[in-house]
Amino acid sequence: MKKFEIQINRRKSLRLVSISAAWLVSGAFGPGVLAQSNYPDKPIKLVIGFPAGGSVDFIGRIVGEALGQRLKTSVVIENQGGAAGTIAAQRVVNAVPDGYTFLMGSSNELAGTGAVNPNQKYDAKKDFTPIGLMATAPVFFVAGPKAGVKTLDEFLVAARANPGKFSYGTSGVGSSLHFAGELLKQKSGVFMTHIPYRGVAPLSSDLVGGGIEVAMMSVPAAKGFMSTGRITAMGVTSAKRLPGFPNIPALGEHPALKGYEMNGWFAMMAPRQLPPDVTAKVQLALQAVLADPAIKAKLEEGGNIVATGKENLAALMATEAVQLGKLATFANMRE
Repeated sequence: MKKFEIQINRRKSLRLVSISAAWLVSGAFGPGVLAQSNYPDKPIKLVIGFPAGGSVDFIGRIVGEALGQRLKTSVVIENQGGAAGTIAAQRVVNAVPDGYTFLMGSSNELAGTGAVNPNQKYDAKKDFTPIGLMATAPVFFVAGPKAGVKTLDEFLVAARANPGKFSYGTSGVGSSLHFAGELLKQKSGVFMTHIPYRGVAPLSSDLVGGGIEVAMMSVPAAKGFMSTGRITAMGVTSAKRLPGFPNIPALGEHPALKGYEMNGWFAMMAPRQLPPDVTAKVQLALQAVLADPAIKAKLEEGGNIVATGKENLAALMATEAVQLGKLATFANMRE
């Protein structure tokens, strides 16, 4: 009788162990919660919400390659442009939080678009696992051949004398470029019509080809056209001039734009509920990449102020959302 009871108990124990193991494997605690001691063991995808050639792509490719070397795996860059980065952001929000899909994001889709579109499906402050801030960056206010101006002062005089003449282009509604343009309008009192584009390539083409007069453009996107004289930078949106471009004035230097400052920023994000051990490993790798002098030099060439990756990214996002929300209300930028 005792032998029979022992066999029954053993069978129950084995069954419980099997059920428990199956429960864990099936993700009963939610996707991505199990520790991954061998992470990473396959390629990592870095999703970028803008076409190649822009500032996010510039940073994403430099950081992505170095990150792959640190984590000892291949890193695949996937550009998915549209809607000022929100299409790519939503894709990452919906991804399995297993450490193999990340967003190389920007202040556009992580703060700006939510300020202009209250119905945005994702909440950037709740639906991501922050990995780290990579850099902050101002943008250039540039004039194309159709503008007929070369300096900020010339532009302001012409814009005031001809209300409605000027249209300015950006990479999309709610982008940091859009906010930079609306802040210029607010402080100077001039009127410009906003023309949003699906990325830097069509924006650049229209500006150089005379489709629009002026634009807000990232430093990497603008400097090639500037070097050939096809566009002219009238100012930079940072509080001070950039060391690499000492002849381009800060917009705030002009009396009509006193106190002007608008910088974009770039951050690496993962889907919500990324396992803590994976989060920590990727965070440390990112911090090491950003501390590398060679990487810092490359990023600074693009007009970026390199971060440490240790900043309080969640606090930055919350503060930015409030500030941009106020500007969106003032400028009637709501979608």
